[in-house]
Amino acid sequence: MINSDAKLREDIFEPTASVAKAMEATRDGFGKALLELGDSNPNVVVLCADLAESTRVLPFKEKYPERYVELGVAEQNLATVAAGLAAVGKVPFITSYATFSPGRNNEQIRTTIALNQLPVKIIGSHAGLSVGPDGATHQALEDIALMRVLPNMVVVSPCDAEEARKATRAAAAHAGPVYVRLGRAATPTMTTAETPFEFGKAQTVWSSEHAAEVVVFATGPLLYNALVAAKELEHRVPVEVINIHTIKPLDVESVVAAARAAGAVVTVEEHQAAGGLGSAIAEVLAAECPTPIEFVAVKNKFGQSGEPGELLEYYGLGTTAISKAIEKAHARKQQ
Repeated sequence: MINSDAKLREDIFEPTASVAKAMEATRDGFGKALLELGDSNPNVVVLCADLAESTRVLPFKEKYPERYVELGVAEQNLATVAAGLAAVGKVPFITSYATFSPGRNNEQIRTTIALNQLPVKIIGSHAGLSVGPDGATHQALEDIALMRVLPNMVVVSPCDAEEARKATRAAAAHAGPVYVRLGRAATPTMTTAETPFEFGKAQTVWSSEHAAEVVVFATGPLLYNALVAAKELEHRVPVEVINIHTIKPLDVESVVAAARAAGAVVTVEEHQAAGGLGSAIAEVLAAECPTPIEFVAVKNKFGQSGEPGELLEYYGLGTTAISKAIEKAHARKQQ
């Protein structure tokens, strides 16, 4: 059953018209929040690398042209100019595809932004496999690893458009640098305006009727696949699903408590298995609560062209793969 405290949409599993209308990309939630911030905070400025429409900053550009800077295809400049603006009191948001920012300008983000703890908000759009036909060169599967290793950096991976809206507003209010990971494809909206959101606070979004024997930690839109898998396994393996929207700082207390109670763990992410959410969870559990763990992630491969849904299945990120990982973790627990 769904944990009432999480305030998820009650109809997320129902194939109805209302659910179909709730399909929206996380990048769209960011675009909405940016307009809200433009209205309320005159210090918010936006810098883009020639991708205003794709990254959903075009409405901000049209409404606040004097607070918009087009850098062109120059992601290193994107980071350094933003650092200068942040140093004089502005709240800069920099936007590009995640494979280019933070992929191409990692050194500039490290040296000019993170090292100086400047409040630049780095928005990595089109992350993961959801870029689809654009292929491997545009599918960022390493960005979480790049960002979470940097001191002072907050790393956020919203599960849906509504959570992306909240994450964007929270990023603007945060005193230091923040990386927000966004997808291109429309995905189910699971949360509501009332669903709580706070950096570093994990949320239980599904609890079986019986005490969980496996806990699933999921991040980003793949949270939906984790919920579907948990629902399908409800009468065979009691599962708890936890939304880890903030990968850094990780909610260590909640992670350890849930892993200790369940005794087996599965992590789910649209990212390389190395360096992402699974690695972050494993690091914590190795130190605090050694637990059998299975990783649902891309296993040391680049992406390729294809439709988003097809790619998720091909790389073992679909509902069936998550169900198998849950059952495997459960079996290992019994050994």
